[in-house]
Amino acid sequence: MSSIKQFQVTFDCAEPERVGRFWCEVLGYVPPTPPQGFATWDDYEDSRSPEERGSWFACTDPTGVGPRLYFQRVPEGKVVKNRVHLDVRVGTGLVGEERLAALEAECARLLPLGAVRVQLLYDGHDSCIAMQDIEGNEFCID
Repeated sequence: MSSIKQFQVTFDCAEPERVGRFWCEVLGYVPPTPPQGFATWDDYEDSRSPEERGSWFACTDPTGVGPRLYFQRVPEGKVVKNRVHLDVRVGTGLVGEERLAALEAECARLLPLGAVRVQLLYDGHDSCIAMQDIEGNEFCID
């Protein structure tokens, strides 16, 4: 049996491109190049049927290290807490007030993008900030 070397994280959402571009900003990801035969993504979208337009969006880590993120339109809205969420790791190796300052700075950067701060979890040594993206998907600044 071979081991899996790559994976993608898929988000169900109402507005794939909007949510995808939010995560591009959060993580420094970029949309892939348009499909072969299309100069731009708008050209590609224009070639699709009206019901298919805007049904998905993807972005990738430009360094090739992180997983691909895929956003797909679904008809139902978010109802309950996610069972899986992303941790945005900005405080790795930091502790105490230094870690908290790094997390707070990242939180301040994400709020104008549409993120929502939910809760600070801090015990004087370790910390994380629970957040939501622009469609209410939970994530943590860790």
